[in-house]
Amino acid sequence: QVQLVESGGGLVQGGGSLRLSCAASGIIFSIHTMAWYRQAPGKQRESVAVIFSGGSTNYLDSVKGRFTISRDNAKNTVYLQMNSLQPVDTAVYYCNAARGPNRYWGQGTQVTVSS
Repeated sequence: QVQLVESGGGLVQGGGSLRLSCAASGIIFSIHTMAWYRQAPGKQRESVAVIFSGGSTNYLDSVKGRFTISRDNAKNTVYLQMNSLQPVDTAVYYCNAARGPNRYWGQGTQVTVSS
């Protein structure tokens, strides 16, 4: 059974930082592409950051230079370091694992940034 468990969300003031973690089980973590998505109220879910099995990364333009995605294959965990947070970053953040046609999602963690 595949499980992705996010943690690290919360309430932070604008300009602050949070670090999200996603612990995976039930998959061969090292060969999966891992990603963070977010969904704000009334908006579509969007990809925030992706890290491929080889370590290369892609970011949503609006978070470049502020967010950093990383992975620890020994711990089956992917991280999202979020700095200089802004109210527009408020959303539920979801962890995603992908390999071929298979997609897996975590339950989400709420990030709220106050102005």
